Amino acid sequence: MEDAQVVSGVYDVVVVGAGIMGSCTAYEVAKRSRSVMLLEQFDFLHRRGSSHGESRTIRATYPEDYYTAMMQEAFELWEQAQAEAGYMVHTKTCHLDFGPAENKSLHAVISACKKHGVPVEILSSKEVAHRFDVFQLPENWVALRTAKGGVLHASKAVAMFQQLAQKNGAVLRDRTKILRIHPGWRLPSGESGVLVVTGRGAALGRRCILTAGSWTNKIVKELSGFELPIQPLHTTYAYWAIGKDHSDLFSVEKGFPTFACYGQPYIYGSPSLEYPGLVKISLHSGSPCDADTRIVAPDWKPLKEIVSPWIASHMHGKVKHEDPVMAEACIYSMTPDQDFILDFLPVPDAKEHQAGSILVAAGFSGHGFKMGPLIGRVMADLAIFGTSSDIPLEYFTLARFCRHAKGGRRVSLSLGHEHPWL
Repeated sequence: MEDAQVVSGVYDVVVVGAGIMGSCTAYEVAKRSRSVMLLEQFDFLHRRGSSHGESRTIRATYPEDYYTAMMQEAFELWEQAQAEAGYMVHTKTCHLDFGPAENKSLHAVISACKKHGVPVEILSSKEVAHRFDVFQLPENWVALRTAKGGVLHASKAVAMFQQLAQKNGAVLRDRTKILRIHPGWRLPSGESGVLVVTGRGAALGRRCILTAGSWTNKIVKELSGFELPIQPLHTTYAYWAIGKDHSDLFSVEKGFPTFACYGQPYIYGSPSLEYPGLVKISLHSGSPCDADTRIVAPDWKPLKEIVSPWIASHMHGKVKHEDPVMAEACIYSMTPDQDFILDFLPVPDAKEHQAGSILVAAGFSGHGFKMGPLIGRVMADLAIFGTSSDIPLEYFTLARFCRHAKGGRRVSLSLGHEHPWL
């Protein structure tokens, strides 16, 4: 019987990092009947990265129309994976975006929805109060309601894709720290490949895909000397007690939405679902950190100083705003323009036949989880075929940072301002 701890063998693809992106990528490679090994430095489903916890929001609304277009396929891929697994990880709700009527991002959301055929309903603050009986929005604010939204059960979703990957033939190994990655290694077939050396042995791959979240930059820097423009941020999500006799108002059954506030501060939330009597309301923000040395504990200060007053003024007194009942730390991997990095990694001194052997999927900037199945499809395509269709890869190249140090079109935007994400 094969030793479940040993890393060995030759594979079409070796995937490094088993969060949502790596797990989806391994599944997509295995589904194409290609051999794949998925490696994780910690335990599977650990809580030190960006893919753990009870919930993530899924929505179709984005100011950038290319993300709205990408979400159409992402929704379909979530449905297909659930059908194959035989259980659900997506609880469907409507989604509500709101903010000042003059907010440019909200107008861009409307345009993107119209362009891609996503029905959107525009509500005044009074209509929001009448429809949901929870939100108390300023008079000059508007809201956009879309039917496509919901909650993704995060850790359960990651486990589902790992199970599906294994079912389709993938080899999975956790507690396996990467020591070195060597491109240009000769495979038994005579082809050039990649040697991935770990603390539990070594594996060879025709391609290697790095999906290691906030650890990706460290791996890339050691491998190539190239520093990815990714800043890890320590962030916290929180759950607050619902006031007495109001729990039904926040339930999925009563139509409570996932929501995002495009005002200042940028607040997001979801229905009372994972913990009875509690509702998730959090701040999309964080403080710079090192993924290896950060204290994996909630930061209570912004919750009390920013989220608590927001709840007091926007939730009609139906949520106990003084202190959250519970909170958990998470980590973002931010790029300067908050667009992803999906590309081949340039390796110094690589010969022509060695070029393109290592790929990177990183910098998901706090809004990538919902696109996990799509990112997995794209990275599998790039590794196997060298290209991927139906996605504007030009927005996600490393070359954009050569043209401008801060990347693409949102170079003037900072986290939590005008154009926030979750």
